[in-house]
Amino acid sequence: MRRSGPGCYEVALSAENRELLRTLPGQLRAAVAANPKDAAFRRLFPPAYANDQAAEQEYRRLVGPELDQSRALAFDTLANTADATELSEEELDSWVRALNDIRLWLGTLLDVREDQTDDDPEDPPHLLYHLLTEIQGLAVEALLGDE
Repeated sequence: MRRSGPGCYEVALSAENRELLRTLPGQLRAAVAANPKDAAFRRLFPPAYANDQAAEQEYRRLVGPELDQSRALAFDTLANTADATELSEEELDSWVRALNDIRLWLGTLLDVREDQTDDDPEDPPHLLYHLLTEIQGLAVEALLGDE
């Protein structure tokens, strides 16, 4: 990924990677819909008020729908533009946010922690996690680049 002009970014990914980006948002949505209280989603929905249940409920009532809508829009953008060879800045930003949520979910399922040093994973789920990390990193670098 690289900046190709003002607010435009070139995306060159394999067909296999594009297929993953197209399907993973739907898989995460289906998993959340099936069991929204599952511990696998704790990183996606961290409490704003861990020690005050009433404040937490009020926060979720006021802000929850907006957060859910923002997440859904990012997922839609990632899935709908997975085959694009050029993205706008807003679309690439949505990719970063959607990939972050997918990585948080997958990382929770895999029990990935910051103190781990698994630089050469061999199992498919960890390989996927590292691939998504790489793609997200490329997107962030492109957004921050001065080219």
